Amino acid sequence: MEKAPSQSLVDVDGLTVEFGGLRAVDGLSFRLERGAALALVGESGSGKSTVASALLGLHRGTGARVGGSIEVAGTDVQRASDDALRRLRGGKAAMVFQDPLSSLDPYYAIGDQIAEVYRVHTRASRRAARARAVDVLDRVGIPDAARRSRARPHEFSGGMRQRALIAMALAGEPDLLIADEPTTALDVTVQAQILDLLHTLREETGLGLLLVTHDVGVAAESVDEVLVMRHGRAVERGTVSAVLGSPEQPYTRELLGAVPRVEAPRAVAGKPPGPQEVVLEGAGLRREFGRGKRAVTAVDDVSLTIRRGETLGIVGESGSGKTTLGRMLVGLLEPTAGEVRHEGRARPGVDPAVQMVFQDPVSSLNPRRSVGESIADPLRARGELAEARIRGRVRELLERVGLEGAHYDRYPHEFSGGQRQRVGIARALAADPRVIVCDEPVSALDVTTQAQVVALLGELQRELGLALVFVAHDLAVVRQVSDRVMVMRHGRIVEQGLADQVYDDPQDPYTKQLLAAVPALDPQVAARRRAARRELTVT
Repeated sequence: MEKAPSQSLVDVDGLTVEFGGLRAVDGLSFRLERGAALALVGESGSGKSTVASALLGLHRGTGARVGGSIEVAGTDVQRASDDALRRLRGGKAAMVFQDPLSSLDPYYAIGDQIAEVYRVHTRASRRAARARAVDVLDRVGIPDAARRSRARPHEFSGGMRQRALIAMALAGEPDLLIADEPTTALDVTVQAQILDLLHTLREETGLGLLLVTHDVGVAAESVDEVLVMRHGRAVERGTVSAVLGSPEQPYTRELLGAVPRVEAPRAVAGKPPGPQEVVLEGAGLRREFGRGKRAVTAVDDVSLTIRRGETLGIVGESGSGKTTLGRMLVGLLEPTAGEVRHEGRARPGVDPAVQMVFQDPVSSLNPRRSVGESIADPLRARGELAEARIRGRVRELLERVGLEGAHYDRYPHEFSGGQRQRVGIARALAADPRVIVCDEPVSALDVTTQAQVVALLGELQRELGLALVFVAHDLAVVRQVSDRVMVMRHGRIVEQGLADQVYDDPQDPYTKQLLAAVPALDPQVAARRRAARRELTVT
């Protein structure tokens, strides 16, 4: 007997998706009613993005084997013709992807791209499509939408590009919006703006929302219900307040336990007992890029002191200058003015005593060399060990960061994201540093992997007396790891002090804005913060 059409906006029954011998989704079933919002939450590899793609039939023609039934906005996705799927995509259901740069054509104006999508689904005239593009850009909060619609993607900031993608999705007035990690690459304030936008759109248009995210806080801010996934299966489903407030399953509790809380003080300080000597200083640091009228000041008169065994957190949005400051401390960038002092002496250039762990271990590791050879580079540069001893030392370092000595001959692509970051830490340790500057070291990782890497850094710090400079835009993580915190904006320090002092009693309006933008796990707290963000502005 043929199944009767579902009245739900989304009806998934027994969904399986296999790639070769790998079953990425295993017997998943769920419904989403019209106007409702559901989050698929899970770590990398849980299958959540695979589910999102299956809803629009995006696996068709890829070699993936899809089983079960999928009905979206009245369309049987499994049986639909290619023409029917094209009408579904962008017409009744639209997707917003994680990386807007890869989703937008760099050669065409934003407005033209939105207009083209609208024409495909409505056959409207060029003039009408153009007017619709301006209308939806204005709707998602792009200022001076008519003029900005003529700009190309590179002329928009990351948050503006994500707004443009949402505008493109809205152009065809869909019933369902599928948002796949829409805020992962965004600063906390921009993330809050996008989440607020999605909330407002749902209130005003009755749009159904399926949100795919590994960030539990983002889910709490945005949806009515949560479905927790692991290894392609549903672990737990319920209302946001029930799942996040009183989780029933051990995995859900483990996931929530790994989420850093911005309101919680640091549990364990990394400082060793006794007097602490200054190991790194920055005096009047300034860095400009470009010359003449086109010169841009990235860091403007910043001074700081870092002592043995402590962690200094540096927070701020993209463009605040925090990464440029970190690179000057390591010696990868020369200051335009001011100086960096290692143990009281000015030392221009790179000093082995100050090492860096980068945000993206993929781009910082040579894909053609084994991880063991990459870790061995600092050892060979020092020339203190015989070649036969170097391999043994690298194996020790691999084991020290929680990997296996036998991993020496493996290549970066054979490791997970968290494992690659451990390799980056091992490479930094190879130089026997006094200070490690961590530039967004966990921003690309799932919460449980993030917690493991943070715990590893804390353990190494306590055992080796390392000083850490922790550069990040995630305020909750920074609070958990830092003794002191500096808040940067437009290249300057706007506030600094003991971590608990800055977080519990912020003085600068910008710091208050940052803290108000942090996602809350409690839906009621999230609602209060959303209301507060509407009132709180920084001039």
